[in-house]
Amino acid sequence: MATHLKNLSDFSNTQIPSAAPYRFGIVVAEWNAEITNALYQGAYKSLVDHGALAENIFSYQVPGSFELTSGAELLLKKGGIDAVICLGCVIQGETRHFDFICDAVANGVANVAIKYSKPVIFGVLTTDNQQQAIDRAGGKHGNKGDEAAVTAIKMAALAETLNS
Repeated sequence: MATHLKNLSDFSNTQIPSAAPYRFGIVVAEWNAEITNALYQGAYKSLVDHGALAENIFSYQVPGSFELTSGAELLLKKGGIDAVICLGCVIQGETRHFDFICDAVANGVANVAIKYSKPVIFGVLTTDNQQQAIDRAGGKHGNKGDEAAVTAIKMAALAETLNS
């Protein structure tokens, strides 16, 4: 469905399990801080609103979206985390740097999830411009941070179900 028809924060069509039994890591890129801070606020609030205990949410900052993969891996290597949410924002510029970063982060997040058999959630905006990012970080299209948090909850619950 086209994004202009969907609000990223609308979960009326799905059931969300309680987040209470789980421990979450949130890794946030400092680059594009106005956007990533809004994504973080959305993710954190969604986790708490769905029952996660504040003491079971561990938040860390990394310099940019490229470093999200390393941050997630370090967090999972330490242990005790049921799901990691990676939050970042890469805005198209005049060079191909955008393409390389987006590809590296998407693949890196997937590889860390596979390596640790834990949910690692791609909450990275990859937009053409600043306004598109604002619209998806609490603006008219909702908050991708909310979506990432709900995905983390659902995937942690799925992992628990399949591992028991």
